[in-house]
Amino acid sequence: MLKTLPAMAALAIASALVVPTVSQAAETDSVRVSYADLDLRSDPGRASLQGRIAHAAEVLCGSADHRDIPFTQRVRECHRDTIADAQPAYDAAVNSARHGIVEVLGGAALIITAP
Repeated sequence: MLKTLPAMAALAIASALVVPTVSQAAETDSVRVSYADLDLRSDPGRASLQGRIAHAAEVLCGSADHRDIPFTQRVRECHRDTIADAQPAYDAAVNSARHGIVEVLGGAALIITAP
């Protein structure tokens, strides 16, 4: 059963159960991005989560070799698509935080997957 708690209580509970910021999920094409330690009501908190999502995209898509233009284009497309695919989950997390609700049993994390 999924319960919601006021944001401050949920953050206190979640901070006791902090998981690594970005860790490999069970599948190689997904990464778990935690935001349990972030205040998504603040600009710095939202910026940190966006940075974590961008880092997850880099982990999933790899880095581009500027000498190989077709490969570089595929990597950039993968980054762009991965970040775009994560946007609805990011928006939902921010919206919940703004309304004082955090899903504790949901783990306060996003699962980012490569397209």
